Amino acid sequence: MVLIVDDDPDIREALEALLRTVGLESRAMGSLPEFLESELPSGPTCLILDVRLPGRSGLEFQRELAAANVKIPIIFITGYGDIPMSVQAMKRGAIEFLTKPFRDQDLLDAIQLGLARERERLEREGELGALRQRFEMLTAREREVMAHVVQGRLNKQIASDIGISEMTVKIHRGNVMRKMQASSLPDLARMADQLAHVGAASKAQIP
Repeated sequence: MVLIVDDDPDIREALEALLRTVGLESRAMGSLPEFLESELPSGPTCLILDVRLPGRSGLEFQRELAAANVKIPIIFITGYGDIPMSVQAMKRGAIEFLTKPFRDQDLLDAIQLGLARERERLEREGELGALRQRFEMLTAREREVMAHVVQGRLNKQIASDIGISEMTVKIHRGNVMRKMQASSLPDLARMADQLAHVGAASKAQIP
């Protein structure tokens, strides 16, 4: 889905017509309030955003979306762009900054790049969500053992550190590998790193 926010109805109509020619679904809106009142699509989405809009600029809205942690690839279009404005938009993560009139192919290329990035992001988030669900299945003791295991501690060292038998450590370790669906210790360590990045494994961290 490609979302379009531009206060010029002729531009909106032209963009929708262009996107239809390449089989892309679109939704066009004339203002930011209209965009905010609509629901974001659940699948891969990108936003074509006019820089100059009534009320607040597209660049200001880009900052607001980032502050609200709304992740959507943005392609800016403008009839009054300048280099500092373009640099500002790109530094904040815009896919492209196109000055009207622009080549249709340049816009289509930017859209395909934005949608590809969004697909990758959604895929990563899906994998991370499944990983977090598996981590939540671990008991407090299993998480504790996992934290030691990914640091390379041996079973007898873990047993001594947390005051349980080596056999019990082996059982917990086996449960961790099975529940986390880890094929090896490096695989488990990679999972722990992914979880640590989002804070999901904070209980498994060792000071």
